[in-house]
Amino acid sequence: MIEINERDRAVFEAGIKLGALYHQFVGTPISTETIDDLSRAMEQSVILQPYVRSVSVMIDREMVEKRENPEFRYCELEGRMLHVNLQILYKNTIAYAELAYDEGLDYPMMSIKKIEEM
Repeated sequence: MIEINERDRAVFEAGIKLGALYHQFVGTPISTETIDDLSRAMEQSVILQPYVRSVSVMIDREMVEKRENPEFRYCELEGRMLHVNLQILYKNTIAYAELAYDEGLDYPMMSIKKIEEM
C-alpha cells in the first residue's frame, strides 16, 4: 500500500478545484460587459474552498467579442476563453496549478506548474 503524502494531496486538491471551476462555469452566458463580474464570481467561489491560497481568473475578452451574437449581445463561456492560476496550500506544500488554452492541441489544459515544499 502506498501512503498519500502532502505533495499528493496538494496536487489532488488543485485538480479538483480547477475541474470544478471549469465544469461549473463553462456554458454560462457572458458578454463583454459582464467579463469582469464573472471573473470575480469565479474567483470568489473557488477561494471559499479548502486549502485555496489564491486564485486568479482571466477571461479572454477578444474571444468573447468574436463569439458574441450581434443581435443578443452575449455568448456562452467556453473553456478556451479561460486562463486560471491557482495556488493550493496543504500543510507545508504549495501546488501551483493552471488552466490555459493550448492552441496546438486546440484544448483547454489543466496542469501543475510548480510544487514548493516549505
